[in-house]
Amino acid sequence: MAMGTLALADVAATLLWQEPLTAFAQDQRQGNLGEELERISLPEPAPASDPRARLASLSRSLRRSQDEGDPVGRVVIPSIGVEDVIVEGTSARSLREGPGHYPRSPLPGARGTVAVAGHRTTHGAPFADIGELGRGDRVELEMPYGRFTYEVEGNRIVTPDDVGVLKDVGRNRLVLTACHPKWSAAKRLVVFARLTGVDARTSSRPPA
Repeated sequence: MAMGTLALADVAATLLWQEPLTAFAQDQRQGNLGEELERISLPEPAPASDPRARLASLSRSLRRSQDEGDPVGRVVIPSIGVEDVIVEGTSARSLREGPGHYPRSPLPGARGTVAVAGHRTTHGAPFADIGELGRGDRVELEMPYGRFTYEVEGNRIVTPDDVGVLKDVGRNRLVLTACHPKWSAAKRLVVFARLTGVDARTSSRPPA
């Protein structure tokens, strides 16, 4: 999906009685996506003196290899009980699978602002409680090549066309987006987090 608007993370017209059905279906899909994620194997880049160059290369390789709806990583937010597989893309179809990575934003390891959208209602509602995140709360993105830890700095309510929140600000950061208020697509809730730690995997291939 083009970044002309922030991803639509809710469908306001979905009836309340459908919530358990969409949650069950999403839970099944998440199980399958988790298995696919564990099988991802990336070509190891040529030896580089700078570990950051290796991570950037693996990040770009994963981005090129995964299509819309394919798993790319996992988002873990301990303070609100989130642990979901992230898929590539922010179309309505992709967001039914789980939180979606904005295609034109980098994946962790590459420089810039990593952006992920998710539902606050329906389809498991992975981002239902991101409005409760406060300064200092931890967000982890677990990728096939490493774990990236972010610390929440704050949030903002914006209009759907305010794509400035996704821009490169000269440092590595993460933004999480969802519709606001719940059951409405009128505005977007955006959570900002800064990168505080990287734990790289020694191998980007699954264990034998």
